[in-house]
Amino acid sequence: MRQRILTLGLILAARTLVAQEAVSRDSIGAGQTPAFVITAPVSGNAWIDLRQNAKPGAVQSAPDWVEAVTFIPAGTQADAALPSVFRIRLARPGGRASVLFFRLFFNDQTSARPEIVAWDESGSQLLRSGPLGAGIDLESSESVMIPMHGITTIDVEVPGDGNSVRGAYLEWMSSSEMVHASGVGSQEAVAQPFAATLPLHAPAQDSEEFGTVTASLSTDLIRIGSTSSEAAALLALVTFEIAGSRIDSPPEVIANGENVGSASLVMPGLADPGYRGEMHAIVSQMEFQYTGWLRAQKVVPVSALRTGTNNITIINGPNAAGTVIRATQIQLKYLWDKSDYILKPDR
Repeated sequence: MRQRILTLGLILAARTLVAQEAVSRDSIGAGQTPAFVITAPVSGNAWIDLRQNAKPGAVQSAPDWVEAVTFIPAGTQADAALPSVFRIRLARPGGRASVLFFRLFFNDQTSARPEIVAWDESGSQLLRSGPLGAGIDLESSESVMIPMHGITTIDVEVPGDGNSVRGAYLEWMSSSEMVHASGVGSQEAVAQPFAATLPLHAPAQDSEEFGTVTASLSTDLIRIGSTSSEAAALLALVTFEIAGSRIDSPPEVIANGENVGSASLVMPGLADPGYRGEMHAIVSQMEFQYTGWLRAQKVVPVSALRTGTNNITIINGPNAAGTVIRATQIQLKYLWDKSDYILKPDR
């Protein structure tokens, strides 16, 4: 493998509980006004709004298999140290549905990282996700796959008052035989709803294949501001994942002081609940931020590279707010003895 140096300095910018009923079909008595009213469309997926500032009487649409949603504030429990709990009671639909895709939307705060806990009918805990998120202090989302064998209730536990939780997207997954490349783990190869790509993982070690070196620049979470790193080749491809990005203002890449343009964002379908609109008083149109992780890529042309040390900088796009990147890596394209290229005469 070719000798080279890679440097990177990125500053890129069964418990007894007192329950407050938020959603329930069965517990609404005559003359009562529920916090939410559920209608029952036939669907294999559901968006559950868990925001506590919803207007009284607001209608929340959910399929029949979402039986009830309950909010249990931390201050109402016998133990003051217990977290707030959003409790979702589910009935498994018919067919081959056996695994539930559960995506939680929340403000990813270090002091309020949520956990997903699954229970059976007897109140036995069958699954706990561990803390979600990475404490990036941005609106984000995380997903888990839950085998629903015997599970009837899913809790979202969050420290504090629970106001950092925004909503949950649920979809039943069916199982079938799947073929995937041997270099891709079966867990990583599962396509998630709305996703355009599989999750990006920075390689633990540098590798070389077919004249191309793949190297990890950083496995850390990095706030976008300015950065420096190094590359040397005929062509370079910088790849990373970004959270909190405005979709109309992707980050820009600068190579050795030359702005080589904006990175390309791989966008999921617009039905994805991860899109969040923002309106400002002096702006006539709605701006959209993606509350989750997106893949970003930028080709660095040979004209912007040089022999020896190269500096690569990633900065926020115009008018973009604070964002965070992760799994930053670079691919370097060298001349290989089996390279496919054509020599064309000058016209």
